[in-house]
Amino acid sequence: MIKLENVKKVYPDGTEAVKGVNFEIKDGELCVLLGPSGCGKTTTMKMINRLIPITEGHIYIDGTDNRDMDENELRREMGYAIQEIGLFPHMTVAENISTVPTLKNWSAQEKEDRVRKLLGLMGMDPDEFAEKYPTELSGGQRQRVGVARSLGADPPIMLMDEPFGAIDPITRDRLQDEFLKIQDEIQKTIVFVTHDINEAIKMGDKVALLKDGELIQYSPPAELLAAPKNRFVRDFVGSDRTLKSLRLMKVDEAMKESPRVVKEDQDLASVGKIMNEEEVNYLIVVENGNKLKGWVNREDVEEVGAGTVADAMVTDTGAAEIGTSLADALTVMLERDVANLPVVDGDNNLQGLLTFHDLQSLIGETYTERGGKHPEVKK
Repeated sequence: MIKLENVKKVYPDGTEAVKGVNFEIKDGELCVLLGPSGCGKTTTMKMINRLIPITEGHIYIDGTDNRDMDENELRREMGYAIQEIGLFPHMTVAENISTVPTLKNWSAQEKEDRVRKLLGLMGMDPDEFAEKYPTELSGGQRQRVGVARSLGADPPIMLMDEPFGAIDPITRDRLQDEFLKIQDEIQKTIVFVTHDINEAIKMGDKVALLKDGELIQYSPPAELLAAPKNRFVRDFVGSDRTLKSLRLMKVDEAMKESPRVVKEDQDLASVGKIMNEEEVNYLIVVENGNKLKGWVNREDVEEVGAGTVADAMVTDTGAAEIGTSLADALTVMLERDVANLPVVDGDNNLQGLLTFHDLQSLIGETYTERGGKHPEVKK
């Protein structure tokens, strides 16, 4: 656990960079320090591992004041990843990842095992990448190695200063997704600095929003969006905060379970009858038990007339996997110009159906007209 108690930073010229900040990060939480440039977020993070000395107040690491801890050991017990990555160009990937384990006198076998495990965790084949140099890697690959290096000695705490900020938006989004999956497995206590509200909402269990060195609001992302403390918070999160909330909700929170399905070999006459009975203009087609195959629409059924579902079926359907955010599902709907989206598991088994109407209803139930939070909203 990390606890900041009335933490202040005043520079010799009198500049107050951080003004009496108080908050607590529980074990296994990812806390995002968020705010505009110059708000004190990076300074606050660097005071945790004493890269910047505290002027006043206390920072406790599992109950111990960090100023009572050996400075070098403190830093070796905290992973550190930054925007510029900072890999040593004269070292191989394996040597970079082993930087802290080497300082801690790990054996050669321990370091090799750790390198292989971390590269595997990052989705990089150890046999292919371990002996490469940073100049031989893409930007996204270097960023992965930078994160792997910060995990080198398996630290309980990680400090991450805009770690995905220097790469293109598509790669950044993919790395964010991959890192969240890794965090589900490793459960580190993480302090993550960003100026990007969308990244904060996506990544954080808690968000600390700062302005001019002061902590303005400290809350889960859903609360930050639904119940902003003041005008500054409302302006910072943006007028589209209800839409941003879709990043926090998953398709399984809004989908219909067990939608009506048909098979490829069913005759179209019976399918048309089912559509009339169900008062729908489409049905989902499955095969081999419950594998998603496609759609069949009323217009196509009437146009083809005689035959089976296979004669009228549309196979290029698009789908969302369980765990997909409603924001991503909405993007798929808009890109494909559809109002209904099948929800599948990782093996393409149909799990449910998300409709645009259901999505609208969920937003309406979750947020009042004034932006208030419904009690059941969760990350």
